[in-house]
Amino acid sequence: MTYQVLARKWRPQNFAGVVGQEPIITALRNGLKDNRIAQAYLFSGIRGVGKTTAARVLAKALNCESGPEPDLPAADPCNECPACTQITAGADLDVLEVDAATYSKVEQVRELTESLRYGPARDRYKVVVLDEVHRLSRQAFDALLKIVEEPPPHLVFIFATTEVDAVPATILSRCQEFQFRRVHSPVLAGYLRQISDAEKIEVTDTSLRLIARAGEGSVRDSVALLDQLATFGNGEISDKDASNLLGGLDVAVFHRLLSAILEGRPTAISEIVQEIEANGWDPHNVYGQFLVYARDALHLAMGSEPEAIDLPLEEAQALADLVRPTSYENLLRLTQHLLTSEMVVRRSEFAMLALQLAWLRAAELPKLTRIEDLLSGRETSGSSTGPDTSQGSGGQGSAAPEPVAPRPASAHRRAASRPPSPQEAQPAPSLSRGEAGTKPVPSVREPRADVPRAVGQEGIGRFSRLLGDRRQGLAALFGSAQLAFEGGRLTIQPQAGDVLLAGALKRETNASLVEDLIRQVWGEDAGWTLLAPGPKVEEVDNEKESKDDKLRQAQDDPTVQAVLDIFGGNIQSVQ
Repeated sequence: MTYQVLARKWRPQNFAGVVGQEPIITALRNGLKDNRIAQAYLFSGIRGVGKTTAARVLAKALNCESGPEPDLPAADPCNECPACTQITAGADLDVLEVDAATYSKVEQVRELTESLRYGPARDRYKVVVLDEVHRLSRQAFDALLKIVEEPPPHLVFIFATTEVDAVPATILSRCQEFQFRRVHSPVLAGYLRQISDAEKIEVTDTSLRLIARAGEGSVRDSVALLDQLATFGNGEISDKDASNLLGGLDVAVFHRLLSAILEGRPTAISEIVQEIEANGWDPHNVYGQFLVYARDALHLAMGSEPEAIDLPLEEAQALADLVRPTSYENLLRLTQHLLTSEMVVRRSEFAMLALQLAWLRAAELPKLTRIEDLLSGRETSGSSTGPDTSQGSGGQGSAAPEPVAPRPASAHRRAASRPPSPQEAQPAPSLSRGEAGTKPVPSVREPRADVPRAVGQEGIGRFSRLLGDRRQGLAALFGSAQLAFEGGRLTIQPQAGDVLLAGALKRETNASLVEDLIRQVWGEDAGWTLLAPGPKVEEVDNEKESKDDKLRQAQDDPTVQAVLDIFGGNIQSVQ
């Protein structure tokens, strides 16, 4: 007896056998029970999900002799009457299966439409199954349009296509459209288990999951892969054979790779790339599978349970443990980077090099700093801009300063927006590292020999440029102040009515930055002094009062307050 491939042998012969398309099957069954038969149906979807199979089953149900009444169709075909058996064998004269890829000329379609005007020879309906209908020419669609719009009562069209966008809207509007979806991998694995048990194929659940994932939602492709692996293993499919023949990698390799990326270990990433190249794995296939693995990690970071991930439970649990310390934002950024780099890897002539560069760049993503932290002036945990003040208990020199509790952003905003008190209006020798109004203790540290001391306006210009490079917002506030360097100290005098600069310098991060830049320009023993704003004009015109009113309104506005709290900003002007 001639061997029949599993994809044909296990082709469903009734609605119950169609896998993973329950909503469509329910709609077709209900239409048959209620005798609500459409003049044309359009089945769309990817290859191998049951479009042509469902069309044949529907044709059998329309003509089955086991219907509730002789003139009514059956909800499910019996597969025993002459109509069902002949339709299954492809020998029924009233059921025509036409391949539009080879039947696309307008003359052929016109001959077909002329023959369809006659009634069925024996069956209840004359059914035309037009496969790959999108391959018809525009003229052929026009010739088919009239009979599809007003068919004889005995005629039913069933169109099947993998490219529904190529079907004209005039045809779509005259059809009941059903979109066949990809079959989920666990459902496919269960269906493959049924076939394996019936065919006495020895295969593990892990191999079945690999086959289902390689099928990419197509039932026919998955069954064909099962048949191929069973032939290779003489009825036995090992996990190693399944992984090698399907071009897949051990999930442990992806686990090591993701761990190296999240921890920023480029050497480990390069070693894994060398391992992939030594084993001869296709870089395009490897990259695509790792992208799916990163998507699973993202789902776990979003709160999905390991059981919901399309991986073996122990491997899904290990992945969940790996991503638990990682933030959702980092995994989202990583997945986005891998997705945008996928086209580069696919089109590159040096795919392995492109793959390695994409993964090495991904390892740099966890080192990035949130833009909110930069805008608010908060320093990252890994940065170290200030001098090291940690010393032993018995060491000589200045003691380490007491830790200062961080002030909330709202407190910073209020301090920056309110006018200075009479005490604050007096010259403050040092507001960066000491209490306001106290005389600073001269530093005994020697200036660094590698830093040239700047003098006069040249030093102030250099200080302004460095401040602009480090923090533009603070540099803008300094731009309206009077700066002078005398006696080893930089005196800062805001202009009349400026309350923003004093508030900004009360922030620890801003004060530390100013102090560091002053030492960089004028030496380690240099300091700074904030003076009271310049003398105010006796008479203030109405325009100045209006600007002050707008400034106060903006400071009291809750929306503005929320924005300042989020970004740690200051109000510079109100337009």
